[in-house]
Formats: sequence, structure tokens, C-alpha cells
Amino acid sequence: MSKKVYVIAEVGSVHDGSFGNAQRLIDVAVSCGADAVKFQTHLPAAETLRDAPMPSYFKGEPRFEYFARTGFTLEQWKKLAQHATAGGIEFMSSPFSAEAVDMLEDIGISRYKIPSGEVSNLPMLDTIAKTGKPVFLSSGMSSWAELDAAVATIRRHHNKLWVMQCTSSYPCPPEHVGLNVLGEMKARWDVPVGYSDHSMENNACLAAVTLGATVVEKHLTFSRAMYGSDAKHSAEPAQFASLVKGIREITAMLENPVDKNDLSAFREMKEIFEKSVVSTRHIAAGSVITLEMLGIKKPGSGIPAARLNEVVGSVAKVDIQSDSLIRETDLVARPA
Repeated sequence: MSKKVYVIAEVGSVHDGSFGNAQRLIDVAVSCGADAVKFQTHLPAAETLRDAPMPSYFKGEPRFEYFARTGFTLEQWKKLAQHATAGGIEFMSSPFSAEAVDMLEDIGISRYKIPSGEVSNLPMLDTIAKTGKPVFLSSGMSSWAELDAAVATIRRHHNKLWVMQCTSSYPCPPEHVGLNVLGEMKARWDVPVGYSDHSMENNACLAAVTLGATVVEKHLTFSRAMYGSDAKHSAEPAQFASLVKGIREITAMLENPVDKNDLSAFREMKEIFEKSVVSTRHIAAGSVITLEMLGIKKPGSGIPAARLNEVVGSVAKVDIQSDSLIRETDLVARPA
């Protein structure tokens, strides 16, 4: 992965089972400047019991039926992956069962994003890690002990691991974002860290980047008014594009430190805006200069205002007109 922050547009199931919507959402992710577009691969018979409860924020239909209705065939997934590749964006999808991992291997994805609810599914993590592909591990509903076990499971096979702070709250209020966890994760496992966002604004993602997140994920939708489990907590295209722009600008800031002692770029500005020592009256050649003869005015191309007291006591080498810059060449050093 390049040094730039890797931005994932999480489509999830916002397409609501429409293949056309899924294709168009890929196009939107491309237009917003995302690096990857991510879906969710749900195989209901392998993933959930029919009477499993729906989350509190979406009870529109039973979970099993919802996953069955909004899923795609292997051939459709392959076409979506091809569509993403043709658009210059990476195709990703989170698996929710070992069978989904097998499907994603058939599709040929390059890396895996582990959703928060699968962190404790160590058998599936082991299957994923055995592929040798990079893993983004989300942490939304896991304790440190559960994350330790997940990290250890993946590291038995490889070290291509990013751990992502996430809070499984929809929407996530600012006070529950947990930016402090980024540093704790990095120190605990010596891994690159990321941030998966469920807040309504862009601020948490931007703050995470300044704190060292190298992967950022945010949900993307056509409109928050769409039906489904994620749309009302997702970013619409204009917001998502603004997020990507902000991340790219912050990355440029972090990669280009400023040397406050290098003022070469400000020479002209310093002359225009700073001030110099000037005369407040006519000073005849041979006069000893007193404080009353001096003032401070723009431009900054003469003796700097900070050196005013050095000029006091000097002798005028030439006549100095009133209200004019005093230059080093106009003066003789103070008498000993």
C-alpha cells in the first residue's frame, strides 16, 4: 500500500439488492476519489439463523430474508469486481462466513476487511489469514482481550495487518469515537492503524488521519433517505468527496514539515509587511542620532525595527531626509 491514506468507500448493502445501483455506487466512489469500494458478502444460510434479531436501528425485515434479498450471485460479484477495476478503484467485500471467504477467493480480491462482529470468529480469521492476503481488522465491539486473540490468530500466518478503531454505534456520537485508541493500538501491537467511521460528519476521520491513521473507511450512499440498514448513517456523495479532499490535504501537510528558520519564501512579504527604522526629521551629516530622531515604519527593507536601540548613538555619515529609511551605509558606528 502506498504512503498516502487509503480511503475505503463502504457501500455495504446500500444498493438494496439492485445490481445497477451497486455498479453506480462504484462509479460514485470513483468520482469521490476513494481508493477502494467495499461491499458486504452475506450468505444467509451460512451466516445466520432465521430468527436472529435485527439491530435496533433497522427492523424493516427479518435479517435472513434481508440478506437473501440483497445478495448477489458469484457471477454478479465478479462483474462488480471487474467494473471497479475498470474504473481504477479496488474492489473489496467483507465476509461474514467461511463460505463467503471462499466466494471472495473465487472473485480474486486482494485484501480482507474484517467487520467488527467477526473479530471473535477466530476460525474464520484463521481461514482468511491462511490466504496470506493483507487484513484490515475492525474493532467496533471488541475488548482488548478479544482483539489480542484476533491479532495473534492472524499473526500466526503473516504480519500484513492493520487494526482499525471503530465504534459500533449507529450513528456514533463524537464522545464515543475513541480517537485515543489509535495510539493504544499502535503501541500494543506495533501495527499501522486505521479508523472505520460511523459518525455523521467528517471530523472524526480527519482527526484520525492527523493522529496517524493510514486507512479510513466511511459509509457511502446516494441519499440518506434510501431504504436499508446503513443508508441513513452514511455520507452522501458531496460529503464523501469533501472527506477525500480533506484527507489528501492533511496528508500533504503531514508529509511536508515547515522549517520556521527557513524564511526564503517570505523575503518579499517581510519587506512589504515588516517595519524598519526611519527618520522623523531631517538629520544633518555628523549629528549624533537620538531616539527622538527615529521612528518605525514600513517597508521592512531597511534596518529592522528590532534594532532601533542600536541606531541610537550612531553618527549620521550623510544628510538624512525627514521621513525616510535609515540604512547601514548612512551611519558611522557609535563613538567608543
